[in-house]
Amino acid sequence: MEKRPVDVVVISDIHLGTYGCRAKELAAYLKTISPSILILNGDIFDGWQFSKRYFPSSHMNVIKEFFNCITCGTRVFYITGNHDEMLRRYSDFTVGNLVLTDKLVLEIDQKMTWIFHGDIFDNTTRGAAKILARLGSSGYGFLILINKFVNLILKTMGKERISFSKTIMAEVNKAVAKLNDFELTAAELAINKKYDYVICGHVHKPQKRIISNEHGSVTYLNSGDWVEHCTALEYHKNDWTIFQFDEKKFPPCQVENEMPRTNVITDEINFHINSLAV
Repeated sequence: MEKRPVDVVVISDIHLGTYGCRAKELAAYLKTISPSILILNGDIFDGWQFSKRYFPSSHMNVIKEFFNCITCGTRVFYITGNHDEMLRRYSDFTVGNLVLTDKLVLEIDQKMTWIFHGDIFDNTTRGAAKILARLGSSGYGFLILINKFVNLILKTMGKERISFSKTIMAEVNKAVAKLNDFELTAAELAINKKYDYVICGHVHKPQKRIISNEHGSVTYLNSGDWVEHCTALEYHKNDWTIFQFDEKKFPPCQVENEMPRTNVITDEINFHINSLAV
């Protein structure tokens, strides 16, 4: 299959290691693109819900596609989020074309782009509220599991899929936005820093809009997620667009039931990292 060239791709909120992760769809998308730069903007792994008992081969395939990009010459920046915050202690680690960091500023076509996950402006991910956020995350994961079961039944009946979790998440995001409004805060800081674009993840809401104040304006972008929306940001031909995965335009996603042992996952990741270091 001929891969589609893209200058920059931003993906966030994959939540590998959880039942809600749409890993097969993401792997199918990654197989069709050839980005010069791939930015993984936080919550790639879900350290809050990670279990040794659940990491299917479809999730491992996503990791393989990331390493395939690296070995093919793609520069990959992994920006940490709140669900994979355990990696922040290794910030600024670099091996080959892979860079681990907390935030990123890139100049693309003479325009400055500020990229970070977004949780630093979300009060619900800090202090005592963080405990409630973790509990809510577990409940959200359970709801995803129920949703999958319901949609399996609907599919056999020839009906459209529904999403309980998407509706609830949208309402939660509205409440969080009212309390924190971190998107506006990020935009205002970006304007003060004279950036042209600011890119976040975190709220699982794909978006592209211009935010203005008395000091100027900035284009705010959000890459969405690979739990509900299956979206990414793509920069090509001097413009940012939101990519929306459409299963009708991709080969059928194979169902994978294999659940590899944790040591197999670790060994495979170590193999790829050692290969990059050579």
